[in-house]
Amino acid sequence: MKVAVMGAGAVGCYYGAMLARAGHEVCLIGRPQHVEAINARGLILETARFTETLRVGASTGASGVSGADLILFCVKSNDTLAAGEDMTPHLKRDASILSLQNGVDNAERLQALLKMPVMPVAVYVATDMPAPGHVRHHGRGELVIGPNAASARIAACFADAGIPAEVSEKVTGALWAKLIVNCSYNALSAIAQLPYGRLVKVEGVVEIMNDVIAECVEVAARLGVLLPADTIETVLGIAGSMPNQYSSTAQDLARGKRTEIDHLNGYVVRKAREIGIAAPANRALLVAIKLLESRTPN
Repeated sequence: MKVAVMGAGAVGCYYGAMLARAGHEVCLIGRPQHVEAINARGLILETARFTETLRVGASTGASGVSGADLILFCVKSNDTLAAGEDMTPHLKRDASILSLQNGVDNAERLQALLKMPVMPVAVYVATDMPAPGHVRHHGRGELVIGPNAASARIAACFADAGIPAEVSEKVTGALWAKLIVNCSYNALSAIAQLPYGRLVKVEGVVEIMNDVIAECVEVAARLGVLLPADTIETVLGIAGSMPNQYSSTAQDLARGKRTEIDHLNGYVVRKAREIGIAAPANRALLVAIKLLESRTPN
């Protein structure tokens, strides 16, 4: 297939690289420093098993999605609508679009804008970009894809590329479970600039995480979201399975970039307010990140 990755950061570059290794034609749409490096010498994919340099297309413009059969939409939640508008004139009308983003409502917002089906995807992967055009994989990589006429074919395509993928009617619960992971780890990792394994060893951190989890679970229940039965155990187990991972929020703050906190703890705070309950632990983490963001003009 012809594949475009809209928002080729660490997550988008990893999945784009894996699909390119499997023989698909891939175009990465990203920031100039990454595009320049990729066009000059290829995309470096570093994993625990191998390191390869892959020749892929790269562009700074949304026109890079032109003719794509499959679009992996990986922009930050803050940029969903703007990026959607940018790529609208260039879309094939029968393209399959997957939202590989943090938060729970991006696919819904993007679908309303594009007037095209957008499949929500829960993403479980640990990656970073240590240098322009260089993506490093720390662990996991599985995807849970929402049901669609093309979902099974796309899941098989990912599987052929070495990416575990399943189609599930329970994708909303999976997205909320991922949201709870992000609400529990992202802000704390960012505040301390610590990876998950070291973070949870600090006295009081696990207790704060439990407070955050409890608030998220209550909001989800009030909204009628059915969470996986092992959600709490999964959340607390992330520090063991990804001990060296810094949250995306930590990485954003370290680079002086705006974070997605409004779509993580901020989303839970808004939904709690709508249903008339409090979420003080999530609110405290939201405000802490806002304070840290206020130190830079971006």
